[in-house]
Amino acid sequence: MKSDELSERESRIKKREELIKAGVNPYPYSFARTHEVADIVANQKQFVENQENVSVCGKVYAVREHGGSIFYTLADESGKIQLYAKRDDLGEKKFDLLKDYIGIGDFLGAEGEVFYTKKGELSVKLKSFELLAKALMPLPSEWYGIKDTEKRFRQRYLDILLNEDVKDRFIKRVKIVDAIRGFLREKKFLELETPILQPIYGGARAKPFTTRYESLKRDFYLRISDELYLKRALIANFERVFEFSRDFRNEGIDASHNPEFTMIEIYQAYVDYEYVMASTRELLLEANLAAGNGEKIKWGDKEINLNGKWPTATMGDLLKKHTGEDLINASQEELAKYARKEKLDVPKKASWGMLVDEIFKDKVEPHLVDPIFVVDYPLDISPLAKTHRKNEKLTERFELYIGGKEIANGFSELNDPVEQRRRWEMERKNLKSGDEEAHPMDEDFLLAQEYGMPPAGGVGIGIDRLVMLLTNATNIREVIMFPQLKTKEK
Repeated sequence: MKSDELSERESRIKKREELIKAGVNPYPYSFARTHEVADIVANQKQFVENQENVSVCGKVYAVREHGGSIFYTLADESGKIQLYAKRDDLGEKKFDLLKDYIGIGDFLGAEGEVFYTKKGELSVKLKSFELLAKALMPLPSEWYGIKDTEKRFRQRYLDILLNEDVKDRFIKRVKIVDAIRGFLREKKFLELETPILQPIYGGARAKPFTTRYESLKRDFYLRISDELYLKRALIANFERVFEFSRDFRNEGIDASHNPEFTMIEIYQAYVDYEYVMASTRELLLEANLAAGNGEKIKWGDKEINLNGKWPTATMGDLLKKHTGEDLINASQEELAKYARKEKLDVPKKASWGMLVDEIFKDKVEPHLVDPIFVVDYPLDISPLAKTHRKNEKLTERFELYIGGKEIANGFSELNDPVEQRRRWEMERKNLKSGDEEAHPMDEDFLLAQEYGMPPAGGVGIGIDRLVMLLTNATNIREVIMFPQLKTKEK
């Protein structure tokens, strides 16, 4: 804490004690508000003409003294309004209490008449007031906001208080999620809830977080996906299901990855990945409208047209286009040689599919700015997707890329329990050989699948990345309200 902040805090603590001694409770239990600020602003002409009395409350953002008057800027969640306090209206005692004890950062309740000042500013002329919460720490200057990135994330509440664009981004996030939920409900999807603590993690290739379930005396895992539980719902003859889920993957943090993130997974019986791609486009356009965007959106210094056609291209064709080589038909040895030549950081025991994927991420992904569905991924990195009907080395899997980032991942879902077991046997070998992201065997799911799972298509969409895209945020921490940070040294 800086010396000036410490001095201000000590002064505010002293004022708090003086108020208590004077019989004033600096932290009352409630306040009877009659109007939100936005209501007054929207209907100001009517309020002024009727000389209407209102009770408003909120946080004090600014204080300005002028002669025998004080002007306050008060903000509630809906907006800001000016309060006008005059000694003659309040009387000496109340005016001095206001002047000496109510400052920037305090929460204040105010009652008075709505009017225009001589300068034409909409204001509330105070008749009475009540301190609702005495702030002990001073706010940083509203004019300058908070520029220190570390402080912005560590003290997000200040970031939101002082930066309107930050607050607006989180409001847009809520609207985007609401739009997706509304879109799916209109199409008769059921929103389900599945376990966060799972005895066997699954549904993706990722390293899990482990925890201890004491009453069951065994280790459990924070879910990396809710896929296998939603597929159990398909087995139970629900045809359209989805879930917004908090997922956890024990991986690094960078501009587009966070170990704790929000995903929506959507599954529909009797459709394949072609159908899912079309409905995913429809859903994301609905989300874009909810974010208040037009057909074109800003992404960094680029402009992306979302309303045009979203083409489909195979992983192999895109690799050939951006490397000049037919890598999808290359052998594992040839892929490893190419990766070494390009100095790519790939696992020592990377499979054929892993090599294809790593090369794709490095050579192709950054170029996929406009929306594009990349299809037909290697089978050995897609253990839950159906084998491609035209090429047994590949699967009917797609990933949607926009702005150079993966936004969605979907399949024609594998529903053959014998083939699923074979895939997981391959994954188990990888797990034993040191691949921490390999998919474990899930006997309970295989048993469920043996009772019959319908053909289906599914998709997972990263909500954080989607919000990044639709609000032009280039770092995932900008769209997570309270991101995890390293422990601050004392």
